[in-house]
Amino acid sequence: MIRLTASDFYTYFSPSKCELRIYLKHVGEEEAPPGPYEQVLFRLGERHESSHLATFSEWADLREGPLEEREYRTKDMVMSGAPVLYQPALKAIHKLDEEEYEIVGEPDFLIKDGNSYIIRDSKISRRINEKDHPEIFHQLDLYGWLYEKTFKKLPKGLQVHSGTGDIIELPYNGGSTALALMEDIANLKRAKSAIYSPVGWSKCGGCPFQNHCWPIAEKNKDVSLVPGIDQNLACALKEQGIRTIEGLLQNFDEHRLADFKRPWGNRLQKVGKKAKSIIRMAKAIHDNKEIMIQPPSIPDSPNFVMFDLEGLPPQLDELEKIYLWGMQVYGEKASDFMLALAGFGVEGDKEGWEQFLKNAATIFAEYGDLPFVHWHHYERIKIDLYLKRYGDRDGTAERVKKNLLDLLPISQRSIALPLPSYSLKVIEKYVGFKRSLDEYRGDIAIARYIEAVETKDQKQRKQIMEEILEYNKEDLAATWAVLKWLRSKAT
Repeated sequence: MIRLTASDFYTYFSPSKCELRIYLKHVGEEEAPPGPYEQVLFRLGERHESSHLATFSEWADLREGPLEEREYRTKDMVMSGAPVLYQPALKAIHKLDEEEYEIVGEPDFLIKDGNSYIIRDSKISRRINEKDHPEIFHQLDLYGWLYEKTFKKLPKGLQVHSGTGDIIELPYNGGSTALALMEDIANLKRAKSAIYSPVGWSKCGGCPFQNHCWPIAEKNKDVSLVPGIDQNLACALKEQGIRTIEGLLQNFDEHRLADFKRPWGNRLQKVGKKAKSIIRMAKAIHDNKEIMIQPPSIPDSPNFVMFDLEGLPPQLDELEKIYLWGMQVYGEKASDFMLALAGFGVEGDKEGWEQFLKNAATIFAEYGDLPFVHWHHYERIKIDLYLKRYGDRDGTAERVKKNLLDLLPISQRSIALPLPSYSLKVIEKYVGFKRSLDEYRGDIAIARYIEAVETKDQKQRKQIMEEILEYNKEDLAATWAVLKWLRSKAT
């Protein structure tokens, strides 16, 4: 009998929705070990859960022992009215699509309330909503169903102890939504072979099976490697027997692809204007040759500021903090690396912002208005965030905003590259830039920064911060390398 668990929802949705991940995990395909970022998340999650556990004066610990024993003890303690159960186990045998399955759920807490129990999970996520975390809603709904199935009564409520410390009430749907998805998961586990699931640069980033799926896609020249082909379009093309880039080019031109319909929400929608770019990108990858669309539109300036931020995502910091504002002028009159670091104290976030404004004002005083070059819209969004948070007394931040130059859309509009992504890390390698910290990534920098925040060893903190600064400097140098390459294409 196949076992289905509430954690299957996490596998299904995280780091992005993927049906194939369920199958690969079930058949025991080798997974990449958790990286530094995942390890930090796990550690923070454990700490968050432990701090909540400490708020209860009396609780029964059900973590240890085989599942069957824990399930028996859970029933016994609920029937005897224990006030709080920590890591209980609930199980039911249930038929899905004429097959019987063992369905298991292990909520963090069962908390007695009147003649029933509240089911509560502790999550470090600060945004508890179905769009950002559908897995949480499905997990709690399943726990509620298992509780009702086991004790023949409704749970008193479903709750999440969120990363903000708030207790969030979730709806109980009688298990209907959870069981509907669980039936799909059951079919994936019973599949005799792997289903088709398109790869995607964003979709596959952080997935423990990326090293399994991506090489296969590259070997097969899978159509999903083409930027602009989303998951629905790749699957719709596959239904037409088109799974390779060559097959796409043999069967479609720009006009036919524009009329092709693929699922979009609850309806079908034509590919439309995106078809031109998709066909062009497919040709570039197929021929392994870049295609010039138009000369890159780069302002004529003797100097450019490379601008890059390092920040913490909202689930790790209540402020959604930028901990490093990095800048450096390149060109005829280069500057030294200019950094603004958030302090480690209560006012540290504001200190980092104010130092950034001072650095920017110094650049304007010496160079006048000049482009602040960045990659994608992260820098613009965070400047807006900090403007609302702390203000802009002398207008320096607004002046920076007016001078922002985002190289990503310029690259996309100018050249079709034989690459699966327009990520800076991908393009910098294409243009020949080499890093000394080749394996370093933004999520690793986040993990290392959290280590620096937590350590009391000043020597270790200094060493970690120097490492992060070096990574940021290389981001700036890489941006400059791509800018120079784009300027060479403008002539």
